[in-house]
Amino acid sequence: MTSNATLHLSSRVALQGADEHPHAAARLREEWADLDWIEARQGESIPSTMPTVLLTASDSLEEGAFRISVETNGTQRITVTGGPYSGVIYGVEELVQRIAKRVPNGISVEAGITDRKPALAYRTFWTWDHSTNWELNQIGHQEIGVFNPYGKPPQGFLRDYQRMVDFCSKHQISAIVIYGMLRDSHGGIPAAQELCDYGKYRGVRVIPGLAIGAYGGVYWEGDHKYNLATWLAQNPEFAAEMERGVGFQLKDLSFPLNFPKSDYTRTACPSRPESIAWMEDSISWLVDTLRPGGINVEGGDYGVCGCALCIKRRGDRELASRRDHNAEFWSHADMADNFPRLFNAAKSIDSDLWVYCELQWDNLLDEDAHEPLSTLPKGGIYQHTFNRSYWDRMKTELTSAQVAALPTKTNVIRSQFACQWNGDDRTERYAFNAPVFAELSKKAEDVSMQGLTVWGEPSPYNVSSELSYLAFGRFGYDSSLTWADFVASDIAPRVGGAGEAEAFISLMQEMDANQFLDVGRLTAIRDEALSAASSQSGEAVRRWLWLSERANQRVYMGY
Repeated sequence: MTSNATLHLSSRVALQGADEHPHAAARLREEWADLDWIEARQGESIPSTMPTVLLTASDSLEEGAFRISVETNGTQRITVTGGPYSGVIYGVEELVQRIAKRVPNGISVEAGITDRKPALAYRTFWTWDHSTNWELNQIGHQEIGVFNPYGKPPQGFLRDYQRMVDFCSKHQISAIVIYGMLRDSHGGIPAAQELCDYGKYRGVRVIPGLAIGAYGGVYWEGDHKYNLATWLAQNPEFAAEMERGVGFQLKDLSFPLNFPKSDYTRTACPSRPESIAWMEDSISWLVDTLRPGGINVEGGDYGVCGCALCIKRRGDRELASRRDHNAEFWSHADMADNFPRLFNAAKSIDSDLWVYCELQWDNLLDEDAHEPLSTLPKGGIYQHTFNRSYWDRMKTELTSAQVAALPTKTNVIRSQFACQWNGDDRTERYAFNAPVFAELSKKAEDVSMQGLTVWGEPSPYNVSSELSYLAFGRFGYDSSLTWADFVASDIAPRVGGAGEAEAFISLMQEMDANQFLDVGRLTAIRDEALSAASSQSGEAVRRWLWLSERANQRVYMGY
């Protein structure tokens, strides 16, 4: 902002641009419900004495960027100008959440101009349908796994993900990747179409996740021609000859993973032209049918086809000896050969898609692993996944020069930690991961990566998750934000004040750091949180009660 003059809104306010930006307009009406909104079409005359809010898009701004202009000299007007897809919505959220202030008889907005653009262009939640639990009042919750059946009521899929979309729209999280998006058991094509439309309306890209010849194909589960098990049952000659049994173990996770054999684990040979032609057709169908915000493509990470055709095609670019029990469970050569065809199939239907290409785990500094990737298309978004121990290296070792030297030019980090895939028996799924997300965002920006992907499956009813997601959205968008600013602006108001924020964070981190705690200490934490809840009001009460119950559960378990 550039001025101390203020615009005051107290009664009738004209609203222009609502037809073009209906969700942004709806959020204004929701947050400022006491105002009498008068909708005015573009060019319609408005009395000079009536304050106006104008919503307008501009292709000159990048996706998600916005400008808020507040005028008080002669004209009383707030203009929210946004870049494509989400900019106007983000601008309105900035206006109602952080810029405007409630005063006794209305809304006060300081005059001036606010310009914002994303620090990281690609800010994405990664999820599986079966373990995404945002609708808490239903049966069937799961918390880990990759080949799981869907156990919730059919409507549970939309109930979970519509809540997630609403949160992302409000907090500058631009996209949601969903593995298992198409299942007969949770609504099939109509439910997936409805979710894509729901996300687009709110400025959130809904992105189906899929693997080349693995993970069930485009249609994860159901009797459909683009379901992999269905296709291989009809064409068994195209099945892969796996180098070894399906499965792997993550060294940063304290317990062994289970990979039960089922239709979900079936794979197709990536060297058979018929397999890739089928994948091309399926992706074209997917994009044309759902009109999603993007697609997320990987090669599958539980094994590689070792048939004679695959060995010959990969040749000297990639040796099978790399894929031992301590190294890779995938093939970069397979991605290099097949991803461009799938990328083109998707982009030929919708040029605006975000097309992610997963480059798998813990190999960003391995030049040999990335050597096959020089032919990948420039328009892809290339995702480098870190487990916890690899991230500990990357914090000090990864430089902007190394990122600039990569054969891929649009690069993002995906965190395979701060979630259920690392840690002790509890994992970090419900930990207070906000400091990690802040650190990841800052590192990505410092080394000129363009995005960050984190797991987003637990409901923000869990306050540790809520605050972590807020950190992800805020630090991924705002490069100037400091941790102290975040605590003051985002945590303190939610728990009752600055001192309360310090105490709340300290208690969460103490419990996270200790798998085993003395019952006496846990009881003291429970009682301290319960006492704090009694002195608060509104949502702050819920948050302190959540913390108290988290400690109380451990009191009951005895550690």
